[in-house]
Amino acid sequence: MNPQDSRSTTRKDMISLVLTVIGDDRPGLVERLAAAISEHRGNWLESSMSHLSGKFAGIVCVDIETAQAMALKAALAGLPGLRVTCEESLPGDANAGTPQNTRRLKLALVGHDRIGIVREVSQVLARHAINVEDLNTHTSSAPMSAEILFHANAVLTAAPALDARALTADLERLSNDLMVDITLDETIRT
Repeated sequence: MNPQDSRSTTRKDMISLVLTVIGDDRPGLVERLAAAISEHRGNWLESSMSHLSGKFAGIVCVDIETAQAMALKAALAGLPGLRVTCEESLPGDANAGTPQNTRRLKLALVGHDRIGIVREVSQVLARHAINVEDLNTHTSSAPMSAEILFHANAVLTAAPALDARALTADLERLSNDLMVDITLDETIRT
């Protein structure tokens, strides 16, 4: 058997778990999560974690041997102070939902905060057939007034033929005060 065959056999015996984690924020939560994953020979690949309104919330992607997955799920379910849910996928499926030949965009926008702003922005993105890969939002006080500003930064993918000017114009039509900055990463995924 050549080394390449042993790698494919090993990958075949692996699954990816996408974990969502939430609990009251306090020191040691990430360490407990990491210890459970490590003890079951899981490989922590990617994560995004935040403190939100007194809660610790995160998403973690872990590769693990299929034979260890159930034991890890049980260990995660028993972690004190954390609620963990698991979704299975095949390893390497990170781009499975992303069509070939896509263009990456970075979007930054700032405007006066209001109810429904995320819905309005996401509707425009959907009309232009844009996929949201990563979205980070926060609010802040305007420097010269007490008004609350909404900030969003996103990584997006779209078809190579996307008209970025039309997208910017549609987003700016949402509000007179909305400042939109879209930069295109000219590399097209294949």
